[in-house]
Amino acid sequence: MRFKTFLAFVGPSLFLMLIFIAAPLVTVFWNSFHITQPVYERVEVETCTPGFLAPTCTTSVVQQPQLDDEGKVITETTFVGLESYRNVLEPDRFFRAVENWDWNTVNNIRFWKALRFTLVFTLLTMPMVVGVGLLIAIVVNGTVQSIKGPVIFISLLPFIITPVIGALAIRWLFIGDGILTQAMEGWLQRDIALFAQGWTIEILMYVYRVWHVAPFAFVVFYAGLQTVNQDTLESAIIDGASRFQRLRYVIIPHLMPLIVFVMLIHLMDAYRVFEEVIGFSSQAHVISLQWLTYDFLMPDEAGTRAISRASASAMLTMVGIIVLLVIPLRRAWRDQRGTAK
Repeated sequence: MRFKTFLAFVGPSLFLMLIFIAAPLVTVFWNSFHITQPVYERVEVETCTPGFLAPTCTTSVVQQPQLDDEGKVITETTFVGLESYRNVLEPDRFFRAVENWDWNTVNNIRFWKALRFTLVFTLLTMPMVVGVGLLIAIVVNGTVQSIKGPVIFISLLPFIITPVIGALAIRWLFIGDGILTQAMEGWLQRDIALFAQGWTIEILMYVYRVWHVAPFAFVVFYAGLQTVNQDTLESAIIDGASRFQRLRYVIIPHLMPLIVFVMLIHLMDAYRVFEEVIGFSSQAHVISLQWLTYDFLMPDEAGTRAISRASASAMLTMVGIIVLLVIPLRRAWRDQRGTAK
């Protein structure tokens, strides 16, 4: 392929990636080391109240943002180095709590609280998504051809639902007088409040994520099962291999590239968990790194946003994703080199 032809195909994609991916990343990285604040000025303000003979006036000095000729607030940008990262990580407080084995204090630091949940959520749901998706694929693959279409359609429904809508639906089923909560209370003969404590909310989040994402793994694995060498399977059956042995030594090795692919997609998606926190309204008990960045961007009572801290949190989240992806990417690269040879 000529270079001009290659550039004609790749050029538009590279251009869009520079605009929508590279440029925002550079901006976020730059903002994490700088703080932009309004320039304030001290102004004397006279306040008068009606009096019997004459109004009573008092003068006070207040600070207010300076405005330019167009009426916009004048701002100044200051280089603060790693100060925003220190404000997010709170290293002094964290290491002091670790030395004293004070895990409650560690859990009260917002970043480490969010990191703990994000890591547990990502690493715990990953094998469940792969396992449930593979199980559904194997069951559907062995289903009678006449009902295979409806079974595939029903299996894909959770993945079609918008994530926030699905989370809200699960929340309504269990919160307060939800249908499933009432059923559990009638069965156990006791009051149940699943949203009054953090660990029960986390369990519901895990269940929802597996229910929502497992259909994606199912579609990938089901497609892979259509390419399994039937001669190899028949040879294994003739040799007396059990169903479990055929799964372990024939099917899973054949699907291993797809399993690594699903793991990569899940790691990148689950580490940015956000919809569950919003849908389950779990901010009082459970937060994620993505939600923490979002919270920094929300205006406070004065209407200002902690953009520098939000940028630092976003960069730390990206570093975490890269660290998690190192092992599966190395495996995929090694398998690719082995296939090429």
